[in-house]
Amino acid sequence: MNALHSATRVLFLLLLLPCVLFSPHGYAHDSRPAYLQITELPGGEYAMLWRTPVKSGRRLPVALGLPETTITVGEPVVQRLHDSLLEHRRFRLPEGIAGQRIDFTGLQATITDVLVRIEYADGRRATQLVQPSQAWLDVPEPQSGLTVATSYLRHGVDHILFGFDHLLFVLALLLIVRNLRVLLWTVTAFTLAHSITLALSTLGVVRLPSTPVEAVIALSIVLLASEILRVRRGHESATARWPWLVAFAFGLLHGFGFAGALSELGLPEGDIPLALLAFNLGVELGQLLFITAVLTVIALARRMNIPTLTQRYAMIATTYGIGCLAMFWFCERAAQLI
Repeated sequence: MNALHSATRVLFLLLLLPCVLFSPHGYAHDSRPAYLQITELPGGEYAMLWRTPVKSGRRLPVALGLPETTITVGEPVVQRLHDSLLEHRRFRLPEGIAGQRIDFTGLQATITDVLVRIEYADGRRATQLVQPSQAWLDVPEPQSGLTVATSYLRHGVDHILFGFDHLLFVLALLLIVRNLRVLLWTVTAFTLAHSITLALSTLGVVRLPSTPVEAVIALSIVLLASEILRVRRGHESATARWPWLVAFAFGLLHGFGFAGALSELGLPEGDIPLALLAFNLGVELGQLLFITAVLTVIALARRMNIPTLTQRYAMIATTYGIGCLAMFWFCERAAQLI
């Protein structure tokens, strides 16, 4: 009875994996960060850019709190974009910006980070990632390249772990590929491909509009879900025969999706190669963590001696869950093109 109970719990987790972790309300790619840039100008003034994401017409419920000694110069200028709200402002700080505290009221009630970049008049800069667990920032002195790399590495991990469409694609690959050696080649091909397009798009060599890219990414997951069913029914499948080739082809597309997230963050001038490398490494680290977790769950399920018929039904339910959720994302994103 204990073994049966444990097996049931593992199966329940497998069934809920695509439905709970990747729920339509789980943001998919909408865990976009807020962005604050403060640039020191000659004469003791500062120029500020504050960007907050907008989802379904509603802005991120976070209020920016500058230091109490801030003296506003002129009127703030607000610009509305389809996916974000931009606020431009100028102000003075008699004591300077270093060491001052900036609050992000309401951030603790979200899953969104804030990337903060401070550029000093002498060319030095400081970059830091503010997370909901600590919704304020004590402005640091100009930082080393190591600090910049750490910030972008962390955001790369966060992006992949909350980029549920990318994770769903990886999960579908795991369900198609049975051989561990082939799986390693497949994941390597996917990594290589999205690293190429991430770099090319971020550096401005090749660029694609984000909305069509996100729609086709969702469609790629639907394709993989249909391929899983074909394999289970004993039909010929190009994806099962050459999974590394399919992973590479769609990986090129997913790289443009990663680039869209990185473009929203922006890259620090003077540290572009370092920030790009750190972000990409963060994406890969998050991807490896996810793959390890899924393979661990699958290994546990196999050790439970679950009846073959039960495993079959669990796999079918999981596959349909992946396909239905991906089709929902595709319809939602395609509607934005109309």
